[in-house]
Amino acid sequence: MAALSVTDVGDGAVVVDHPRLVRGGTRRRKQMRHLLLPALHTLQREAGWISPGGLNFVGRTLGVPPAEAYGVATFYEMFRTDAPSHELSVRHVCVDPICALAGAAPLAEHLRSQGHAVHEGPCLGQCERAPAVFIQGRREPDRVPADDGGPDSLLVSVTASTPEAPSLLRHLVGRHWGPDEFTSMEAYQDRGGGAALDAALRLGPDEVISQVSAAGLSGRGGAAFPTGIKWRAVADGDGPKHVVANIDESEPGTFKDRLLCELDPLAIVESITVAGLVVGAEQGWIYIRGEYPLATQRLRHAIAQARSAGWLGDDAAGSGQRFDIELRRGAGAYICGEETALFNSLEGFRGEPRNKPPFPTTHGLFGRPTVVNNPETLLNVSEILRIGPEAYRSMGTEGSPGTKLFCLSGHVGRPGLYETPFGMTLGELLTLAGGVQGTLQAVLLGGAAGSFVGPDATDLPLSLEDTRAAGTTLGSGPVMVFNDTAEMGAVIERLAKFFRDESCGQCVPCRVGTVRQHELVRKIRVAGAPTDPQRELLGDIATAMGDASICGLGHTAASAVLSAMRLGLLGDDQA
Repeated sequence: MAALSVTDVGDGAVVVDHPRLVRGGTRRRKQMRHLLLPALHTLQREAGWISPGGLNFVGRTLGVPPAEAYGVATFYEMFRTDAPSHELSVRHVCVDPICALAGAAPLAEHLRSQGHAVHEGPCLGQCERAPAVFIQGRREPDRVPADDGGPDSLLVSVTASTPEAPSLLRHLVGRHWGPDEFTSMEAYQDRGGGAALDAALRLGPDEVISQVSAAGLSGRGGAAFPTGIKWRAVADGDGPKHVVANIDESEPGTFKDRLLCELDPLAIVESITVAGLVVGAEQGWIYIRGEYPLATQRLRHAIAQARSAGWLGDDAAGSGQRFDIELRRGAGAYICGEETALFNSLEGFRGEPRNKPPFPTTHGLFGRPTVVNNPETLLNVSEILRIGPEAYRSMGTEGSPGTKLFCLSGHVGRPGLYETPFGMTLGELLTLAGGVQGTLQAVLLGGAAGSFVGPDATDLPLSLEDTRAAGTTLGSGPVMVFNDTAEMGAVIERLAKFFRDESCGQCVPCRVGTVRQHELVRKIRVAGAPTDPQRELLGDIATAMGDASICGLGHTAASAVLSAMRLGLLGDDQA
């Protein structure tokens, strides 16, 4: 029987003969396990589902026991392991808060009435154009209907501290855009593309890391860890190293990474290459959520362009170092945004987090030193190399230098992606986005893992230190706005169900706690208001999850619920 190899071509992966795998024996098959996720994508696309026979064949070929292969296949939202009863393609409809407000339920019923198979699931990363749909087809590329006419999302970049007269300079994002920005390396370089890579080669690794540290750059994925410290630790490590761009943004209310990849894919590839050459990695990885077909297509093309231009390969950008990039699609699992869960997913295992320590800087992907960064973080490095750390620190606040991308959705005049200096107030940001439609009831900062704030928080400066002092968070930048027509009880119940569904189930505090939290929120909604024992129980559940869960999902699963209860959004009373 011909062996199986999975090669990224076009939109997905194809199965081809691979005789070397057979000759390599058991050891070679073990080394191929990291191809399990692409192979499952292939099965899903070719057959419309993952059949037992197909799964067994993939498992035998890659040396993965059938039970483990089945465990991986059933872990992800996008894979079907039961034979479909009718249509092999499926319409995924987001039912998380913003899309629910925009009419997800009637949209799903309309699609069913037309005979389509419909799956109602979590956020699809299209909150600025809700309600969102993602079509997963058979023997055809996955697609998003809203992408058919090209990206139509609003993105405004400002450098002013107030929105009265914003300067549309597009400081960080969109700096290289033009009519042919998606396909032409020449056009990208004509607009300044490649300058960061040239600067990195000219300055050398130590100076680049020093500049990143001097600029005070913190991670933009939510944890806000100092980027210079992370890069220094990996650069000082021994042996093979990896750089991973974490583009599995699945936080409800977040869509910035999708736009960055759709609108400036070559900048993403350049910034990953800078990171790889600086820390001494030979391999870069892009892990992008599977529901982003347009971004995936453009990134694949950008990688090919970068290879043709000599940026990637055995002598990457003339550096004398080998560096290349491989793209992998996720398959619908919020937990895979957690860096160690992402490693497990890339390696062909269930996307379950690992205990820390050891940390990724010493024991990351395949057990090697690994840099994991959000695309926004990587693009900020490119900007620091372009303008210098002093100019970078002149924007933002002392504790939060630079700019931040905010994803505005819900009841605002102009939903979209906004770049502002850290420190702009919430009210100023809402005004920039066209103002609140109706009377403001609440804002959810940080997405499902964040906290609600009330109308009295419009003077809150949006910086890491100010939001921390106020008991809330910026997270990765989602700002979800709800006016007084929103039924907040339904919103909060959906957030509780989101964590119940997305918990990987590995650790007891999170596995049980998210279920009990959801059950309790449902009971409170029926009763109309929480009782004192219910308040206490919710607090106890939150404490148990926060203290004993393996990863950040359990640590933050109660944040939105508790903040909603404090604001009186979960019942009729004010805590």
